[in-house]
Amino acid sequence: MTTPNDDGGPATVFDHLWTPYRMAYIRGEGKPTGAHDCPFCVIPTMGDEEGLIVARGTSVYAVLNLYPYNAGHLMLVPYRHVPDYTDLTDEEVAELGSFTQTAMRTVRAVSGAHGFNIGMNQGSVAGAGIADHLHQHAVPRWGGDTNFMPVIGLTRVLPQVLAETRALLAAAWSPQTVAVGEA
Repeated sequence: MTTPNDDGGPATVFDHLWTPYRMAYIRGEGKPTGAHDCPFCVIPTMGDEEGLIVARGTSVYAVLNLYPYNAGHLMLVPYRHVPDYTDLTDEEVAELGSFTQTAMRTVRAVSGAHGFNIGMNQGSVAGAGIADHLHQHAVPRWGGDTNFMPVIGLTRVLPQVLAETRALLAAAWSPQTVAVGEA
């Protein structure tokens, strides 16, 4: 049975969910060419809401990913423009670790995440979208969060806009944040 789709064309087996904002990312538009236009160097110069910054430390900050895999997908980023984990000072490594722990505790407290994917891609050949500025991902996971949408539809459904997620996480951010069920 064939019925017209929303644009009047012939129906296909699947309807489409459009996410046109991702095309800029796919095309690589706005990719930095150096420290002068690196988004991870520019973001700290913005206000927290505008830059989606959740927390600022001495040498590291936490920011929501503009192209998240899941709601609450954070990145922990050193202020210093360095490409490799081995370029970090001992102090930066310690604060990056502390921010990672706090990010996990905060997301658990706010949204009850069941688990996390934590990691960084070192170099463009390893999948780093912005290879010149080290950043670590903290992606919250829930049982059953991978469903047909990303697998078949190549689309992720996020239940909350980034500004709302940022506000909730920023309000709850504290090195002493306790995970749900650990109090």
